[in-house]
This record gives sequence, structure tokens and C-alpha cells, in this order.
Amino acid sequence: MQVAQGGTAESGEWPLVGLDVRALVAGGWRPVPFSEVVVKIHGRCNLACDYCYVYEGADQTWRTRPAAMPAEVVAATAARLGEHARDHALAKVSVVLHGGEPLLAGRTAIAEAVGRFRAAVPASCAVEVTTQTNGVLLTDAMLSTLEAHDVGVAVSLDGDREGHDRHRLRANGRGSHADVMRGLKRLAGSHRRLYRGLLCTVDLDNDPVGTYEALLETEPPRIDFLLPHGTWTAPPPRRPAGGSDAPYAEWLIRVFDRWYHAPRKETGVRLFEEILNLLLGAQSRSENIGLSPVAMVVVDTDGTLQQVDTLKTSYAGAPETGLTVFGGSLDDALRHPGVVARQIGADALSDTCKACAIRDICGGGAYAHRYREGRGYLNPSVYCPDLMALISHIGRTVQHDLALAEAAPEG
Repeated sequence: MQVAQGGTAESGEWPLVGLDVRALVAGGWRPVPFSEVVVKIHGRCNLACDYCYVYEGADQTWRTRPAAMPAEVVAATAARLGEHARDHALAKVSVVLHGGEPLLAGRTAIAEAVGRFRAAVPASCAVEVTTQTNGVLLTDAMLSTLEAHDVGVAVSLDGDREGHDRHRLRANGRGSHADVMRGLKRLAGSHRRLYRGLLCTVDLDNDPVGTYEALLETEPPRIDFLLPHGTWTAPPPRRPAGGSDAPYAEWLIRVFDRWYHAPRKETGVRLFEEILNLLLGAQSRSENIGLSPVAMVVVDTDGTLQQVDTLKTSYAGAPETGLTVFGGSLDDALRHPGVVARQIGADALSDTCKACAIRDICGGGAYAHRYREGRGYLNPSVYCPDLMALISHIGRTVQHDLALAEAAPEG
């Protein structure tokens, strides 16, 4: 098998230098096959969100790549996924239609792509297809196409109109909240079976409880709160690099307390549920928390294979593997140092993280948030104080409730 190489200007940093993949393989380590393929079916967007890691990040390669994924790239991607599923006897794979804004690809291209992916894998392998959209193009016609091809839908929404429209704007500066809510209400109404949930980027200027309650309006099955992308080199908003303050934890703790202590379960919150799972001894299903191997690969519009596109916040070329869907197989990407680093658990953590009491819960946080120029990704998360405070708070809450349950009289 070919050993993938990658990286550009920062290729002297860890893990591209310092992680010996051949030694790991010789010692018996084996990668976890990819079970999720993120397909950049359209590389442009109809919004101009000011925090977007694709268009506002350090990596600007989108400018030189096709706006829409050509049919031959879709076909080659489907073929590589089918081979991978067959070679590893996978029982299920996930295909995520992403962008840019994936719905800009249009109904016909989406239907044809979904058909190709489902036809390419063995009959014994189930294919789950979802799309992550800004929601603006969720018309009745689009939703009917997605319904006909069983494509689940997750929507980006940052809370109420004021909070959402602070960042998620059109190029002319007009807010998108009203358009998103129209699409969301269609999705949550007659197409509810497709509704997978909401993705919300945390903004410290938004009221946390008010944001959470605004997100509940369409009764989403799940909410995924994301920390704004940033690194030690380019810290997130109001996150003092190296400081002990934990403003993002304070924000999330208020949401957690409102969610956890509600008289009935109103929705799932992925970050909180994954932390609870880990505290209770289960494994994480999220790439942003815990030490479970990440089994995801990204295909850009030109067919290049990438690790995870959020690495675009690090430096130009950071996500690249040097591979494409037209040469070799997905197995080749499994040997890329950046992919390996996200599959070897604690062995990919900094010494600080390895010695930490919540190491196995935090898992070093999101990989993209560990980057520091000159050291690569062998660092704690730039959100380290926030993760420590949030996990500690949830842990104390669970311990308190378990103690009450143990002390309660039987009967």
C-alpha cells in the first residue's frame, strides 16, 4: 500500500514530521476504515458568514477549485467508496453532502450523486446520506427531491434573528434568518422524517439560554453547539491564548444547566451527551471530544482527498493528503500522518494532555484547535480552560445525581 504524504509550507511540523507511521504499522497498529465520506458537492456559498473556515480561513484553495463537483469526480468518489466498503466488509457508511452550500448543486445533480453512491456499495452495506445546509434553499421542490432520495437534513442556525444575523449574512449584508426559518419550518413540518438537527456556532455576545430556547422552536431532534474555530496562532474571539479564563465554558454551562434540568427532554445536545457518555464509561461518537478513532475523509470538488476541512484555519494546504479519488484507494489516505494522528488516541496528545485528569474525556479537544505555528498539532486545545471547566461541571452534576439516586430509599 502507498504511504500518503502531504503538507505544504508547514510540512516540517507534527504530525507530518515526528509521527512514524511505518513504525506504528510494524508494531501492529492498524487503521480504522473510513465509514464517513464528506463530499464537497458544491464549493461556493450563497451566504457570506464572517466566521466561515472555508472562505475566511488561512487556506484559500477554494478559489482555484471547481465551483461544483463534476460528474466524473462524483463517479470516481463513489467507486472509491464502494471499493473501500467491499474491501473492509463495512455494514454501513455515511455520505455527507457538504460545501460551500451543497444545495446549490441543484436537485438533478444531488439526485444523481445519491444514486451513484448507493449503487456503488455492496448490497450488504447500508448507505446513510445527509446534507449540512444553511437552509436558505429548502424549498418545497428541493425537500421533495431530498425526500424521494432519503437524504437527511441538518441546518445551521445560530439562535434568534439578532444572534443569527450578526454573522450569517448574504454578500449584500442582509441577514438570512427569515429565509432559514422558512426552510426549517418546511423541513420540520411535512418533511420531518428528514430532520436531523441544528448546528449552532457559539457566540459569546448571544444570551446562552435565549439562544438555546430559540433553537427549540422547530423541535429539532438534536442540537450541535460548535466552538468558533481558532488556533494558538490565531485565537478564537475573546479566547485569551494561554489565559485561565473560561468564557466559552461559562456560556455552555448555562445552556447545559437549562437543558439537563428541564422537566422533560426537549432535544438532544450532542456535545453534552458525548461528555456524559464518556463520563459513564461509553465511547464518544464525536470527532471533537474523547479519544475514539476518527474515521472520516473529505473529498473536495476537484477530487482531492482531505483529512478534515476545518484544518483550513491552520495554514494554506493543511487539510491536504496529496491524494485524489483518481489515483489509488481510500486505504492510501489511511496512512497519511494527519489521518493516523486522529486514530491513535492518547498517543497523539501533547505531554500536557497525557498528564491531565480529564484526558480520556476531553481527548485534547477538536484537532484543528490544537495548532500552533512551529509545533503543529502536538498541543492542548486553545480551548483547554473552557473544556476543563465544562467537563468538570458536568462531572460534578452527574456525581451529585448519582449520589442522590444511591441514597434514595428503595420501594
